Amino acid sequence: MAEEKAKSIDNASLKMIEKAAKDGVNTAFDRAEAMKPCPIGMVGSCCKNCSMGPCRVPLPKSLEETPEDKRKRRGVCGATAETIAARNFIRMIAGGAAAHSDHGRGVAELFLAVAKGEASGYELKDEQKLLQVALDWGIEIGDRSNNEIAVDIGEKALSEFGKQEGEIDFLRRAPLKRQELWRQQGVAPRGIDREIVEIMHRTHMGVDQDYKNLLQQGVRASLADGWGGSMIATELQDILFGTPAPVLSKVNLGVIKKDEVNIIIHGHEPLLSEMIVAVSQDPEMIELAKSSGAKGINLAGICCTANEILIRHGVPLAGNFLQQELALVTGAVDAMVVDVQCIMQSLPDIAQCYHTKIITTSPKAKIPGAVHVEFDEHNAVESARAIVKTAIEAFPKRGSNIDIPKETTDLVAGFSHETINYLLGGIFRASYRPLNDNIINGRIRGVAGVVGCNNPRVTHDDIHVTMIKELIKNDVLVVQTGCSAMAAAKAGLLTPEAAKYAGKGLAEVCETVGIPPVLHMGSCVDNSRILMAVTAMVKEGGLGDDISDLPVAGAAPEWMSEKAISIGQYVVASGIYTVFGVNWPTLGSKEVTDFLFKDMEDMYGGMWAFEPDPIRAAHLMIAHIDKKRKALGIDKARERVLYDMDMRRELDAV
Repeated sequence: MAEEKAKSIDNASLKMIEKAAKDGVNTAFDRAEAMKPCPIGMVGSCCKNCSMGPCRVPLPKSLEETPEDKRKRRGVCGATAETIAARNFIRMIAGGAAAHSDHGRGVAELFLAVAKGEASGYELKDEQKLLQVALDWGIEIGDRSNNEIAVDIGEKALSEFGKQEGEIDFLRRAPLKRQELWRQQGVAPRGIDREIVEIMHRTHMGVDQDYKNLLQQGVRASLADGWGGSMIATELQDILFGTPAPVLSKVNLGVIKKDEVNIIIHGHEPLLSEMIVAVSQDPEMIELAKSSGAKGINLAGICCTANEILIRHGVPLAGNFLQQELALVTGAVDAMVVDVQCIMQSLPDIAQCYHTKIITTSPKAKIPGAVHVEFDEHNAVESARAIVKTAIEAFPKRGSNIDIPKETTDLVAGFSHETINYLLGGIFRASYRPLNDNIINGRIRGVAGVVGCNNPRVTHDDIHVTMIKELIKNDVLVVQTGCSAMAAAKAGLLTPEAAKYAGKGLAEVCETVGIPPVLHMGSCVDNSRILMAVTAMVKEGGLGDDISDLPVAGAAPEWMSEKAISIGQYVVASGIYTVFGVNWPTLGSKEVTDFLFKDMEDMYGGMWAFEPDPIRAAHLMIAHIDKKRKALGIDKARERVLYDMDMRRELDAV
């Protein structure tokens, strides 16, 4: 057991890793241990973009590399380490932006079908946000019905993907100074799909060979993700399913129930999962479950589909990315329903060791060995009913090899940027002013976004939790999305009681408002909520006139997916200092790495950093926050002064 402790800090996961070994089940933890990463590919110096390769350009033998040595370190076509590293880096951005933006496209297609009355079971739940998006996009409101307005919004959203000229419209939500900077740099995205396709063209053999030019296209495509596809997904999902508000729930494998039909919903798109939530509460389905010997139907989630149904319905979290296989190892999961992204191909193999049905639902993501029940948005209720029935039918086939960890932890999630606005100011004075004021007076040092994945190359959850505890201890308010938020939840950091881990100033604010020091804002596409929150801070005033002026920083300490690179790049391009851990994909080229780590700050006011140690990474973020506080002139503590009437008259006279 001692050997397993390095694999996770979560006791429930450790128990299931041990059980998996006894059951002869091979998990990601085992595969990561057996398969060492390629040292050249890991630093971005391997090119396989044509059949003359793969070309593996080694690291320089010496810091004193001569021009002749450098000329020898080239691919067959003559591509340098800089060109190869930049191409690989922006191809990761293209992959990540495509994943998030295709999610947004799927939401927009469903949204339009709902608006036209072609998708039964769905409705437009948030009228206020519907009207706000209409105003943002210049869509006529007048005395038109919500559905008429929604049709125009849906058509407009879909047009953003194929737009060929101009700029994507949500860019206008950014601070004016930031918009002008993007235009000056020539990186304002034209259309979401166009920028992703252009990356693939530029990185084809023999096209763009200037690493700076390549990286600028990466910036443009990432902005099309953050301020385009991801923001469209978040906004339209809120209109369809409701804008999140704080909700109490639980996290960890202990939410799986021995005497109920357990359905795990896993992936990233909530279009079908919303219907599964509704169908699982249908009295007919519950009676069917009871007729199979179960007491009822229990839903739990993995990854970002889990976050979506958590923040809107309070459905508990079974765990994050590296717990998907471990959930099956409990032997009590009757069906795992998957859509797209972060789904391991090992799931059907592991399911064969138990009784679990793995059900794929997207035509884009089929897995050999899984049952495929294709989601039809025009007949979503029937799709959901078929899936729930499949799980119920599996319940009586359970074996005796069942072991469910007892570990669960309470959490509070659902802090959309609108909710934060309301919590800080109330229904009549909703405002970011209290947040800005408490940053100015020093109770809150700054704000950090800690997001991203799990990576089996490091101890599961440890880097997230260690970094977050260090940040809040130093009075930095943390906002989160994705699997990182789940790691913090398991560590007990997503409840108001977690203020005990915070510094004195942050704890005072949290206790006054009644919020945790770590705020769960949703799924990975919901990083767009963080963009809106920092924009609201700028617009509130007192902390500069651009996002890059704010005392804020970002991090993805256990990143593993291309989506994380796309997110990180649009955060950097929006003006925020961003630290990644685990490894860094351009270390094979000093020039490319220096451009990302240094030159981008001059260009965008934000830059990348790499630091695998979570304490050191946290202090890099704190140092950056302090630098911004000093630039704003708020680095020194201000004495609280109670003004009498004479002092107030003097102010009025001035």
